[in-house]
Amino acid sequence: MKRTCVAICSLLCGLTVCTATEFERPVRLEGAGTAVRVESPGFASPCWADVDGDGLKDLLVGQFNKGKMQLFKNLGDGKLAAATWLQADGKTAEVPGVW
Repeated sequence: MKRTCVAICSLLCGLTVCTATEFERPVRLEGAGTAVRVESPGFASPCWADVDGDGLKDLLVGQFNKGKMQLFKNLGDGKLAAATWLQADGKTAEVPGVW
């Protein structure tokens, strides 16, 4: 009985996950008219968060090089400000690497 329940649940979950999904066409994000790019070697970790508390989610893009993060403030209407480095205590914030 237990195996039957597990098999049925797995099948139903699999059907939910495996349904066809259509995505919008990709769009290159820009900050102040310049394409959002990362430094070499380019291992970016983008995320959206309201950094400045204005109710709009800003774009944070992690940089592998020196563990810095670019901040693109959300100006509303789908527009982002030019990139600045995320600051902590008046200095460019850095996340120490593990390598």
